Amino acid sequence: MRGSRPQAFVKYCLLGVIAAALPSSLAALETSLSAPGAPQDVVERIEETSSVLTADERGLDTPLEVLSAALSDYRTLVQILYDEGYFSPVVSIKLDGREAADISSLTVPNTINRAVITVNTGPTFTFGTAIVAPVTPETILPEEFAPGKLATTGAIQQAASAGVQGWRDAGHAKAQLEDQTVIARHAQRKLDAEIDLEPGPRLTFGKMFIKGDTDVRHHSINKIAGFPSGEVYSPADIQKVGTRLRRTGTFSIVSIEEHETPNPDGTLDFDATFEDMPKRRLTFGVELASNAGLDVTATWTHRNVFRRAERLRFEAALRNIGGTEDLDGRIGLRLDQPDRLGPDDNTFWSALLERRNTDNYNVSIASLAYGARRTFSDRLYAEASAGFQWSDADDAYGSGRKFRYFIIPTRSEWDKRDSKVSATRGFYLDAQIMPFVGFSGTDTGIRLFADTRAYTSLGTGGRLVLAGRAQIGSIIGPSPSNVTPDFLFFSGGAGTVRGQPFESLGIPVNGGEAGGKSFLGLSGEVRGKITDTISLVGFYDFGTVDTSSFIGSGAEYHSGAGLGVRYDLGGFGPLRVDLALPVQGDTGDGLQFYIGIGQAF
Repeated sequence: MRGSRPQAFVKYCLLGVIAAALPSSLAALETSLSAPGAPQDVVERIEETSSVLTADERGLDTPLEVLSAALSDYRTLVQILYDEGYFSPVVSIKLDGREAADISSLTVPNTINRAVITVNTGPTFTFGTAIVAPVTPETILPEEFAPGKLATTGAIQQAASAGVQGWRDAGHAKAQLEDQTVIARHAQRKLDAEIDLEPGPRLTFGKMFIKGDTDVRHHSINKIAGFPSGEVYSPADIQKVGTRLRRTGTFSIVSIEEHETPNPDGTLDFDATFEDMPKRRLTFGVELASNAGLDVTATWTHRNVFRRAERLRFEAALRNIGGTEDLDGRIGLRLDQPDRLGPDDNTFWSALLERRNTDNYNVSIASLAYGARRTFSDRLYAEASAGFQWSDADDAYGSGRKFRYFIIPTRSEWDKRDSKVSATRGFYLDAQIMPFVGFSGTDTGIRLFADTRAYTSLGTGGRLVLAGRAQIGSIIGPSPSNVTPDFLFFSGGAGTVRGQPFESLGIPVNGGEAGGKSFLGLSGEVRGKITDTISLVGFYDFGTVDTSSFIGSGAEYHSGAGLGVRYDLGGFGPLRVDLALPVQGDTGDGLQFYIGIGQAF
């Protein structure tokens, strides 16, 4: 029997430990909420916010944790009611019939089985007095913060923030809330709120100190940023500085923070902290059309090539893989230099080698240009360049034709869409003007082109979208026979008229087709969501081409219509599948299909 005593001792110890643990654990906490007369949205907010009511989700499994949650809930629930305009609420939280506030944390019950929360909101209060002072003449206080309006803590906070922001916008960077007095008059159900602000001195921008691990030269950062040293402080100017630096695509993090204390001379310094993006990026794209085959594109981007936040972009495309036309492609190169001209401006070099093989013409193109770009905002830019283009072409006008140009292409893009890949509202405008000066026997003229798009959303959540597009182009000057075919206009295909073969509509010449001097394309789509990820699209496209610089009554035209399906791929945009048939014209026959990523326009 002596040999069994150690085992019995261990057994009794284990039972003692288990017995000691059991009283302090919760098998299942039963909770309930009673809020008679409270609006449903207030009830839902309490249910979602209360630590006691969400004890299971939070993993609260001991009596002490439940008691702590209950004590915290008093403050939380009262604040919720203040937010909603109830300034005389009564909140009761009972744990197994005892008010949680009366339970000492030193004498926590061994078990807590039931928690009951009772909320009496009381009446809503309105503002009696609502004052923020001093404020600038330009400060616009929230409409909710005014005598007679529903009194909420949110309105008070918004008014204080608006007052401080007004002083900051006026150059007082260290404006702050000095004091606030809030008095509830229960008999009148009124809340008097008085907010006192301390504007502080009017400051000017000092210096920007560059921090962090970045390979970009500090001189280039300062040139790009355009930090407004010596000018009156403005939050908008600081935002511009950050936007300019992020726009380069070089940095993954740009953080600009003002110093806590101004300098004795009334200037305010800032710390700018940077982290660089990976230097290289590789992307791919694929598009498939029924008669044009497979188009594959790839881009390789090198950031900060010479430590001046430059961006070198190399693009390669291979087209007509498996299509009816001969294989062709392009190689393009562009180097953007954001620190050459200063804030919001950059210079760039571009080069292109391209071979286009179509049913109507074959052309080899080489170009080299140098230009500048002006960014007016994240939505609007313009750029212009000057360079040379060489074209050798075989088309309906003859073989071995050579064109030599000095070109001055200009372009402006204004993008007010809510999404670049799947817009539901807004508009887009791309306007291009390119004077071309011919030499070595080549004619001179001007090429014009504009692409406009508009979107409107019907119903809620963008479930029904109407989209429209208009394209117009014109060449002023030489006759079509004296212009390189890549300047002329054709219609047909995914970018103009779906349902018609690619560039199938032109001008009949010598038994073939040549491009026209003018073009008008119109497209309309109705996009309807079936589920959150799947949409159906109905579309109609129309295109017309003419021999003169402007579309006339005798112009050649065609159209197409069809249906499409979109599957949302998240940030990549929708996967697009379109099926289309010819409606007007004699340029195409039979079903055409198109597959790509992103909306057609």
